[in-house]
Amino acid sequence: MNPALPDERSLRAAIRALTFGNFAIGTGVMVVVGMLDLIAEGLRTSVPTAGQLVTIGALVTCIGAPLTAALTSRIDRRSLLVGSLALSGLGHLLSALAPGFGLLAAVRAATMVQAAIFTPQAAATIGSMVPPEGRARAVTGIFIGWSIASVIGMPLGNLVGTHFGWRAGFGVAALLNLAACAWVFATIPRGLRTPALSLSSWGDVVRNPLLTGALAVTLLGGAGQFTLSAYIAPALKLATQASAEAVAAVMGLFGLFGVAGNLWMIRQIGRRGPDRSVDTAILAIVVGLGLAALLTLAVAWLPAATWPLLLASGVFWGLGCFAMNSAQQARLAAFAPALASASIALNTSMIYGGQAIGAAAGGAVIAVAGIGPLPWAAVALMLATLWLSRRVGARAAVARMQPRA
Repeated sequence: MNPALPDERSLRAAIRALTFGNFAIGTGVMVVVGMLDLIAEGLRTSVPTAGQLVTIGALVTCIGAPLTAALTSRIDRRSLLVGSLALSGLGHLLSALAPGFGLLAAVRAATMVQAAIFTPQAAATIGSMVPPEGRARAVTGIFIGWSIASVIGMPLGNLVGTHFGWRAGFGVAALLNLAACAWVFATIPRGLRTPALSLSSWGDVVRNPLLTGALAVTLLGGAGQFTLSAYIAPALKLATQASAEAVAAVMGLFGLFGVAGNLWMIRQIGRRGPDRSVDTAILAIVVGLGLAALLTLAVAWLPAATWPLLLASGVFWGLGCFAMNSAQQARLAAFAPALASASIALNTSMIYGGQAIGAAAGGAVIAVAGIGPLPWAAVALMLATLWLSRRVGARAAVARMQPRA
């Protein structure tokens, strides 16, 4: 049995620790994207080859999220969370010391297993520590750490990597994870357990056409965005010829509006409904990526429009990016509340699966035609995502009109 619910002060401390843990984990994930070109240069390989680090990490997390949810349910929550942060810190430290790309890729894969463990299990842990009426707010609260990492992770990697080398970027990520490890150890009580997900739950998700349709939206949307975002650092440098500080500022702007869009979605989703909210977020992403596509033309034909288009692209794309993921989770829970634990775990898997597909697709495009076509490919995929999302919403509307058996 789980220990008694903690008092309010202890609960606030636990939420802060897990929020920082998500920030540390998220920074470790995003730091690679911010210094991808620097890694390629340092290890004397191409940017598409270095981009495989993103693909490998996303695939590992995609597969690992549902597997670790099933395999670790009997492990004490504090031991599991502390262990994952400690191994993540060690993995980033070893990444900083890797002599070549092959070893770096292997270490990165092992490190990303910890991301697959920590974020969903942190949510499950805090959910077991609060009364039911406060659960949604607490779970949402700790995910703010990931949102903040999106603001800081890429520009931090870019700045640290530019001035001190990409190995220092991994070193910073290692220190953050180890600090989070100590904080979680000090605040999360022993003896917490979460119920295991049954095999029938996974089967019920797969057999539900609304859930599988929504999960496909997540997969396709992740692929569309990461076709460009996995290579955003070299793309920005090519488009702007700007300093590392300016590139980092653009990345930070994207993340800042990502947080703003997520907070807006939390407040508006109850009024607008999950289906409409998802479509609105995807449309914002389409506009942002469309502006990025126009930027490729402006660089050659109207250079004065480069920075206005770039900033507008970051605003719209950022507003939709994290808001889409939040709305998708609400949509899955609304479609089948009893299957929410399984469907949301699979949604996490689809997010990273989409990232892996997008990073691989972007690398293939660069190898054939260079960086310029990436935004156009991303727009095409996001338009397909919007079409699919609207079809899922239409089917859901029909299903809601059907009389219950």
